Amino acid sequence: MLYAIVGQDIPDSLNLRLDARLAHLERLHTLQQAGRLLLAGPFPALDSNDPGPAGFTGSLIVAEFDNMDAAQAWADTDPYIAAGVYASVSVKPFKKVLPA
Repeated sequence: MLYAIVGQDIPDSLNLRLDARLAHLERLHTLQQAGRLLLAGPFPALDSNDPGPAGFTGSLIVAEFDNMDAAQAWADTDPYIAAGVYASVSVKPFKKVLPA
């Protein structure tokens, strides 16, 4: 099943994000290589693909896991949590409808 993982950043998280970004992306690439990643990306703090020093306010990951516990366990070990980027993380089951 698919799960939506939404991380909400602490204020002014950009430098922390940059420091942990490589480890965060490596985990996402592992999901992608396993064919389990539907999409992933950050929420820009400004209405721009490149928010510059304004940074980001959080991230969305939609990926396949065996169950909610597995999705939560994966989310709980995100490098952005260890680095203090995320103030909170939610994990919810997700049903993809479109595009088919």
